[in-house]
Amino acid sequence: MKIIDAVKNRRSIRKFQRKSIPEDIIRDLKNALIWAPSAGNLQARKFIFVFSHDVKSRLVAHALRQSFIADAPLTIVACTDSRIKEKYGERGVNLYTIQDVSASIMGMMLVAHEAGLGSVWIGAFDEAKVSDALNLPHNLTPVAIVPVGYPAESPSAPPRVSIQDAIEEV
Repeated sequence: MKIIDAVKNRRSIRKFQRKSIPEDIIRDLKNALIWAPSAGNLQARKFIFVFSHDVKSRLVAHALRQSFIADAPLTIVACTDSRIKEKYGERGVNLYTIQDVSASIMGMMLVAHEAGLGSVWIGAFDEAKVSDALNLPHNLTPVAIVPVGYPAESPSAPPRVSIQDAIEEV
């Protein structure tokens, strides 16, 4: 699969089959997350792989009742690590770690798509309550929840703005 095809054909999936993900694919998803670029190669990010239905149900309660979070066989909670502040100050905490997590998630979503999996990036949740539900240490802040599984839907491509509207050349 060409990367541009994966980028164009990947969709946000909110309905999942009740089918587990093989361990070799889980390993590929983990590798995609850790091999993404990061500021100063500090890798100031942490990913919580949630398989427990009970924990996923708690995440649903703190994420606007988006029940598909619990329906996916795997839900990944992506966190920034504020210890980056030691090297990069507030900019590291407020920007670099978010960029690091974002690059990791996009790479993982493309690897998931290549493996026939679907995923969706969720940002609508209560950070403090998700942190409590996962017993996260104070240096970790959840910034995304990503359910992953075999799609039970095939959404069509949403409209995009034109290249001319999105990109300016100088």
